[in-house]
Amino acid sequence: MKFCSACGNPVIQQIPEGDSRLRYVCPACHTIHYQNPNIVAGVLPTWGTQVLLCRRAIEPRRGFWTLPAGFMENGETLDQAARRETVEEACARVGPATLYQLFDLPHINQVHVFFRAELADLDFAVGVESLEVRLFEEHEIPWDALAFRTVSRTLECYYRDRIRQHFPLGHESLPPMLVSSSN
Repeated sequence: MKFCSACGNPVIQQIPEGDSRLRYVCPACHTIHYQNPNIVAGVLPTWGTQVLLCRRAIEPRRGFWTLPAGFMENGETLDQAARRETVEEACARVGPATLYQLFDLPHINQVHVFFRAELADLDFAVGVESLEVRLFEEHEIPWDALAFRTVSRTLECYYRDRIRQHFPLGHESLPPMLVSSSN
């Protein structure tokens, strides 16, 4: 950040009085610019034994499969954001939703939240951010072509929990991926 969004003057980094973190502060109007994590909200939509996945038409991870999810907007609840993303990406509606998985991703300043919900009907289609949308049985899941670890983990937990028919709220903190080089 270089300029204050309140008055347009250059900002500096300092620890404001009563705070313990370095923040962008405007010395002209004294606005403190807090930077907080972004929330990604999504749904694990099911139909019987099948799960609805979307193949991404946008970056990051264009062409890879994901659960319908995206950044929460101001003025939305988590449930509203997850349902909106499901409509935007899969033109799908879901019934009652239960909070299912929560992931802390501090290395990218994000929190991912997934609800579990049954599709309201089979009236779904490709949304503006998707190349393809379809239902998958567990053995058909394209595990090597999933876009994000939070999606993989949500599906892994779902298939584990489905066996017991017990779906507790999961909460994990995911560290950065280690990239290995082949020499």
